Amino acid sequence: MKPLISSPHPIRHFFLFLFVFTSFFNAQTLPYLKKDNNKVQLIVHDKPFLIMGGELSNSISGSIAHMENRENPIPRKKYAMINGSLGNDSSQNMTYKGSVWQQMVDLNVNTVLAAVSWEMIEPEEGKFDFSIVDAMVQGAREKDLKLIPLWFGSWKNGMSSYVPLWVKQDYKRFPRTQIQNEGSIETLSTFSEASLKADAKAFKALMAHIKKIDSAHHTVIMVQVENEVGIHKDSRDRSKRADKAYKSEVPKALMHYLIKNKGRLTPELDKLWKSSNYRTSGTWSEVFGESVWTELTFTSWQYANYMNHVAKEGKSVYNLPMFVNAWLEYGDDAQPGNFPTGGPLPRVMDIWKAAAPDIDFMSPDIYGSNFKEWCDLYTRQGDPLFVPETWWNKPKYVTYMLYAFGNYNTLGVAPFGIDRLEPEEYQPLREMYRAVSFLSPQILEYQGNKNKMQAFLLNKDTPTITLEMDNYMVKASLYKRRGTYRVDDAHGIIIKTDEDKFIIVGSKAVVSFNPKNGKEKAGIGPVNEYIYVNQKWQKGRRLGGDETNRGQGVFLPVEGLGIQDVIVYKYK
Repeated sequence: MKPLISSPHPIRHFFLFLFVFTSFFNAQTLPYLKKDNNKVQLIVHDKPFLIMGGELSNSISGSIAHMENRENPIPRKKYAMINGSLGNDSSQNMTYKGSVWQQMVDLNVNTVLAAVSWEMIEPEEGKFDFSIVDAMVQGAREKDLKLIPLWFGSWKNGMSSYVPLWVKQDYKRFPRTQIQNEGSIETLSTFSEASLKADAKAFKALMAHIKKIDSAHHTVIMVQVENEVGIHKDSRDRSKRADKAYKSEVPKALMHYLIKNKGRLTPELDKLWKSSNYRTSGTWSEVFGESVWTELTFTSWQYANYMNHVAKEGKSVYNLPMFVNAWLEYGDDAQPGNFPTGGPLPRVMDIWKAAAPDIDFMSPDIYGSNFKEWCDLYTRQGDPLFVPETWWNKPKYVTYMLYAFGNYNTLGVAPFGIDRLEPEEYQPLREMYRAVSFLSPQILEYQGNKNKMQAFLLNKDTPTITLEMDNYMVKASLYKRRGTYRVDDAHGIIIKTDEDKFIIVGSKAVVSFNPKNGKEKAGIGPVNEYIYVNQKWQKGRRLGGDETNRGQGVFLPVEGLGIQDVIVYKYK
């Protein structure tokens, strides 16, 4: 047998060693999720990474020219987001010029979320074209941005609008979902094995290609599998296969999960199961009762199994973190069908966990006014929070996003459609991301430790809040002058960086301190204001007097975000 190296040669040995070492190093540094105590963090290049994201409009990634050069943009409407769908709002043309990648840099975005559709990469069955994927990865990499592809495979917003034409036309091979009163709709059925295999094959090819072009760079850091899945206008598929499955026994894998996690399930699922006195076998209606919520649970199981298979196939060739997103149920009387039935909603998170172990986490697309409540629901079982879609053109939601960074140990946020922002609309989002970027080392260090970091949201109904932080009680209050509140709301993040040192980012609040021991009082020492000059943060004024609310605390600016650090001292 001949040796692998026929003759000793130092240079040859060196390059062989370098090749093996580099391959090993690249394999070890693949982006991954790390769970540590009370937090889950995304690790990129061996360091925790905070996503300050922006999701592009659905179709902008369908054109290389449009992504790279918008010097002469095609006239188009501005849009408003209405309950998760787009509606015309005016006839003004988009005025931003240049590449979408430069626009993201101008917004202080560090991660771009962009659609990769099935029809885009496999226009003919078995013939793949990854030219747009290559352009996306290269465009992001040149601007030192990270990329999260959104796989628009079998479904996007509950419809199958981004599947290839050869799939759309062959409805016998790729059957559609059937609903009451309408019959077949333009939504691939979760019971179609042909659809499942074709989708998974295309996704696997996509992940293999990303590995080929990006495994040495890690521009691509996560992948979203499908988009806002679910059935419109009904609570489940009414096809013969679906009827048979609904009347069959609840799968043993799900029953095993329920029994194992009894007492820790989401309250909504526990309530359904309790209606049968926690039966451990039977049909769906026998185990969970006869209701539209049982049908939603059944449908969620089908979608989760389907999407887990797609994700698993993709991970088999390139094991990046993968997540799914949800079109949420809004309103107290929201019923399945009014929102897409079957998506990863909080009430069925346990169903998704049981059926889809290869999907790393579930994410909410938040457009309703109750941003905080949705974040609470998605983190109540200790899961990581990532908000891949929210409003981009409402300053209030920029406030919520800052709150998410400080309160939910979030992986990050990403307003949807921000390529539609015009220059005059940039400031709130750009300012917030600029501040978060500056403080990201502290935010990442203290995630999961409420003694070291907490956030606050204030309004006239809740004008003050007192937070316990290590050896201090920290009070945040709406700015008040002569007994009258001068603002309607305030927000911020408070980070305790040392025994008596704090750094605070926020707006329109006064932050004061009291020692927990009750035996001493707190005084305000040096307060430094940070300013942004020549593309970097630096210390500005040393504040005192009226600028520290007459020595009572840190006084955050009424206009825009402020960053201040303070040393607190104790006295009797």
